[in-house]
Amino acid sequence: MNSANISLLNGLYVEHFKNGSVSCEGEFVNGEKSGEWKYYLLNGKLKAIGRFENGKMIGEWKWYRENGELMQIGSFDESEQKCGKWTRYQDNGEKYDEGEFLGGKKVGDWRVYDAEGKLATAKRYKAKK
Repeated sequence: MNSANISLLNGLYVEHFKNGSVSCEGEFVNGEKSGEWKYYLLNGKLKAIGRFENGKMIGEWKWYRENGELMQIGSFDESEQKCGKWTRYQDNGEKYDEGEFLGGKKVGDWRVYDAEGKLATAKRYKAKK
């Protein structure tokens, strides 16, 4: 079947794993992902949640580990580039690192933490023009 015969997806969409559990759910508008989307792990727990606009990731997204703990949080701009503050977490829930992105590149002060959540290193990134 050629693409001219494929109707554009519209409305709520749910996809399943082979075992029948939900792998993702969200909405399509004119064939593009739109609004809030949720992605799940095989164990049924939330893997990621965030928004799409015109088929592109935008705004704040959160990713989770299999145990349900937050793994990372960050945002995307209209070009689907990382932007703003991003924070990643260790398995024990303590921060791993945090800093800012601009146009998908690290900028400003980035901090890396040890297993107890204490500052281990810091590095400053300059915005590239």
